[in-house]
Amino acid sequence: MKGAQGLRVVSLAQNVPGPAAVARLVQRGAAAVKIEPPQGDALETLCKPWYDQLHAGVRVKRLDLKSRDGMAALKAHLPDCDLFVASQRPDALARLGLDAASLARDYPALRHLNIVGDTADPGHAGHDLTYQAQHGLLRGHMPLTLVADMVGAERAYAVAIELMHEAPGSHRVVGLANVIHDLAAPLRHGLTAPGGPLGGGNPAYGLYSAREGTIAVAALEPHFRARLYESLGLADGSDPAAAFKTRTAIEWEEWARPLDLPIVAVKHLD
Repeated sequence: MKGAQGLRVVSLAQNVPGPAAVARLVQRGAAAVKIEPPQGDALETLCKPWYDQLHAGVRVKRLDLKSRDGMAALKAHLPDCDLFVASQRPDALARLGLDAASLARDYPALRHLNIVGDTADPGHAGHDLTYQAQHGLLRGHMPLTLVADMVGAERAYAVAIELMHEAPGSHRVVGLANVIHDLAAPLRHGLTAPGGPLGGGNPAYGLYSAREGTIAVAALEPHFRARLYESLGLADGSDPAAAFKTRTAIEWEEWARPLDLPIVAVKHLD
């Protein structure tokens, strides 16, 4: 099997990480059936355009898995399935008989992937916002993207591909809080902490107000830094804030391009 080509997936995964991971598998040649509860996936209500995008090419069925007929309809897909994807707490899967050990008895070739909140405590409730909060990534305002969910989806996709190279019946667990723990390493080690080398302590790497708008300056390497200060006519290491207020953000971006300097105008999508 090359990548996900020909991979047959049955997914129970709801919200963002599971559907995003399955969407990536489908984009790379997998065939997927998604089982939703009778009320559907909450993401469809929260953001239908994105839900529709993530489920393009996915067969969606709504079943009550607490009913005999619903469970039978789900299990009808499993004999021909290569990978079972879930995003439920382990005890919930066990009550339904859909945990890795239970499925391995009846479907020994089936690989099992479950996306949980935290592998150390998978029964504890949480979401992207709480995982970011626990690991120090919030600074008094709502995050502009779902970091744990989106990076977790990429990790789940990679694990799915890895599983197909492991023995039949293999199972893996991906934790969203674990993802955030890894992403918070630069902050935890002080690199991006306030005043740290990439947290405002380096005048050649930061955000600056322009005459209009804001720019991001990332002249981190010595040759970029030297070129930045030389082009601005400033002494190395001096504060360039006043100089950056002499042009608009767009003008600075245009100024930087022929100089091969990493400077861009900060965009706002809201």
